[in-house]
Amino acid sequence: MTPADSAMLEPSGRPTPAAAATAPRKPRRLDPERLVRVLPIRWRILSIAVLNTAVVVILAGLIWNGANALSRAWDEVRQVRESDALLVLLEGESGRLQNLIHRYINEPSPQILAEILLVREAVLGTLRTRKPADPMFAGAMDGLAGVTERFIAGFGDLRTVQASINRTYEEEVLHPAKQMATLYATMEAIAGPHDAPIWAPLARSREAFTASVVAANAYYLSLATAAAAEASRGLETVENTIPLMAAIADTDRERETLDALGRRAAALRKGLATLSEQFSARTQLLRTAIDGNQAEMISTIDGLQKEMRRRENRAQASLERTLAATYRTVALVATSFLFAILIGAWVVTRSIRNPLRELMAAMHAIVAGQYGRVIRSTEERDEIGEMARAVEVFRENAIAKRQAENDLRAAKDNAETALAELREAQESLVDAEKLAALGSLVAGVAHEVNNPVGISLTVASSLERRCETFSQEIGAGPLKRSKLDEFVAATRDAARQLVGNLHRAGELIQSFKQVAVDRSHAEPREFDLAEATEQIAASVRPVLRKAQVVLHLEVPPGIVMESDPGSYGQVLTNLFLNAMSHAFPDGRPGTIDVMARPLGAGNVEITVEDDGVGMAEEVRRRAFEPFFTTRRGQGGTGLGLHIIHGLVTRSLGGRLSLESAPSHGTVFRMVLPRKLPRTADATVAEKATDASYG
Repeated sequence: MTPADSAMLEPSGRPTPAAAATAPRKPRRLDPERLVRVLPIRWRILSIAVLNTAVVVILAGLIWNGANALSRAWDEVRQVRESDALLVLLEGESGRLQNLIHRYINEPSPQILAEILLVREAVLGTLRTRKPADPMFAGAMDGLAGVTERFIAGFGDLRTVQASINRTYEEEVLHPAKQMATLYATMEAIAGPHDAPIWAPLARSREAFTASVVAANAYYLSLATAAAAEASRGLETVENTIPLMAAIADTDRERETLDALGRRAAALRKGLATLSEQFSARTQLLRTAIDGNQAEMISTIDGLQKEMRRRENRAQASLERTLAATYRTVALVATSFLFAILIGAWVVTRSIRNPLRELMAAMHAIVAGQYGRVIRSTEERDEIGEMARAVEVFRENAIAKRQAENDLRAAKDNAETALAELREAQESLVDAEKLAALGSLVAGVAHEVNNPVGISLTVASSLERRCETFSQEIGAGPLKRSKLDEFVAATRDAARQLVGNLHRAGELIQSFKQVAVDRSHAEPREFDLAEATEQIAASVRPVLRKAQVVLHLEVPPGIVMESDPGSYGQVLTNLFLNAMSHAFPDGRPGTIDVMARPLGAGNVEITVEDDGVGMAEEVRRRAFEPFFTTRRGQGGTGLGLHIIHGLVTRSLGGRLSLESAPSHGTVFRMVLPRKLPRTADATVAEKATDASYG
């Protein structure tokens, strides 16, 4: 390789851009798509769209014609089905009307009559409205309407016969029967003593009359022929006993009463005969005018339904033929145009896809760092040519980018070193903040415990000396009772002081121990809010008392929490120590109030309020920011309130807000869930090694 050739290569062995630009090009191959590339891409795509639109228009015209033919065939099918539904409706309504008429004959009632009239009007109304509008019924509707009208008119005749039956029953059966009952009562009143000869035939006649009346009523209600025969036999017995009673009658009044009884019996027999004839006429009318016409109506409807089936089959066949013809035409035209569209799309696609593939390969080469690849189509005048020229610019920029990345990588290494040093400094500040708060807490508790322990030690020493003196007095001789009483009283007083002070020291140690256990374990547990707050307050009161800060608690008992008491204790402790440092600077005395109240069914609101110097608006807005402090250079790190905010929102799953104004104190308001949310569990597990007092 000559030195000139080596100069045309990059260090990686690839040809330089200058070498690629001056390399000899292969002769162009005549491809069909190159003829299409004379047009811009938008015109190529538009030509396919125009071809598609033409296909859609032609297919729409064919489908429109087919749809009209299908609509006509479907209208015929729908008309047949509607006519068939009308026939089914008329058949059902006629059967219902027949049943109602029979019910009305057996038990006449205004409700059944009203329902019969309603159904009758519905049937007639259907016939009147559909007769001129339904071409399918044009030939047979007149016959069907005539049968239906005769069927409905028969009900009018039947009502007339039924009215005659009711009238005959009332006037020619019940009325003579009532008169005969009155005449029997008259005979019993004038027949004399019960041992008279007339009483035997009278009783037999009265019994036959009663049986005849009962049978006549049964015949009227049930049309039982046996009841009619029984009524006739009873009247025959009555008529046969009347001459016997007239022959042994003692008075004219008895004979006149018996004569009237005979006439009423004859009238009753005639009425029963008339009733029987009317029942026969009603039965005949039911058979011919009602049941016969209804059967004829059903037969007519069945014939029409068969005709409807034939018409429906013909219409369905026509619909299927029209649908098949339309489908074949549309399929043929669609296939032809689809073939033409595919050919055109194939040519247009190749005119776009092949140059794009070459361009994509060049882009991949540039991304892979192979900047010596030749980019084709840069001389074309279409959109792909513009893209090729842009990729060429991109390749040149990529070469410059490689150099910039090398410079940036070096700068990044320097920045990561600085960031690691910054994190180490931050961790040191957090640890220092932890140790400072813990040291203040331990020092205060130790001082507070030292007082009762020191007093207990002094009392114990005094009691020891008193015991030695009392022992010497016992050895010196007889002991006076007053000396013994004095020793017992002094011993009792010393014991009381020892018990009280040691109990106080034990309470302080137990409170501090519980707080320490809670802060060393990150697992949530169930605890009473008032009890936990009191234990936390007991651990920090010595430090606050030394700073002349009074702590008041207003936490009602019975608020049970299922949360992290360690994080809760850290929050309160940090708030107390933060207030001692910032709200009451330079040993200024003050008061801190802690209040709690339930908030709804699942939350509790805890307020920590002091009457200190307060905060300016700028300080209040930035209070929770990390490393923000107003005591820079005086031991402040700016992490206290930031850690408090993190514990409340992450470890305890709650919300923390701050209200403050200069000379008006500060109020921290926490809203905590009684049961630690599931989203806070992971935070609690991490808090064991990361949380602090602030």
